[in-house]
Amino acid sequence: MTQLRMIANDSQLQEFLGIFHKGSTLTYKKGEYIIRPGESPNGVFYIQEGLVKAFNISKYGEENLLIIRTEHEVFPLIWAVTGQDRDIIYQALAPTTVYRIGRKQFETFLHDNPSSLPPMLDLITEQYRRHSERLLTLEYRTVRERLISFLISMADRFGKHTKNGLYIDVPLRHQDIASSINASRETTSRELAYLERKGYVSNSAFYITLKDIQSLRDYL
Repeated sequence: MTQLRMIANDSQLQEFLGIFHKGSTLTYKKGEYIIRPGESPNGVFYIQEGLVKAFNISKYGEENLLIIRTEHEVFPLIWAVTGQDRDIIYQALAPTTVYRIGRKQFETFLHDNPSSLPPMLDLITEQYRRHSERLLTLEYRTVRERLISFLISMADRFGKHTKNGLYIDVPLRHQDIASSINASRETTSRELAYLERKGYVSNSAFYITLKDIQSLRDYL
């Protein structure tokens, strides 16, 4: 997993996290909704452990994966700061534990504690970086290039080194991948099968291993 340099120091980060520890502790099973379709957020969430999928529903009734959030991340961050509700659905991808506080409590804490600004800036910068990566992926002309770029990006965030290669420790349905790279599920499945035949990746039960990441990088 890529390690990024942040501007907040340890004491600032611990102070920032302390406000969430004063909130409610909630646990979710895999597949349970944290924020349901059509539901407005009922607080600001900090992920203690687990995985959370953020997605919306297209006008064609299909799920559109936006991002996967993991441990030590806060959501919905835009709503927490601006109050704008984006109709985004949040669902646990694995057994997940979160801390939840009210938006007003979060707002007051930020206003009264200037030392919370560096951790907030880190969170916002990282969110911007990830969305920028997605936009850059969509600039590739072919579905194969967009697929490879997506897989490398996911490996950077969730990759674990194994004897078989870089294992992406997040379940990825073909439809989730397809929506992220602006392709049909059928085309995405065909391109993923091509990468498997070439020996670049392996795919088992929604989990993908990059067996030859250097060749994938060279392809781009």
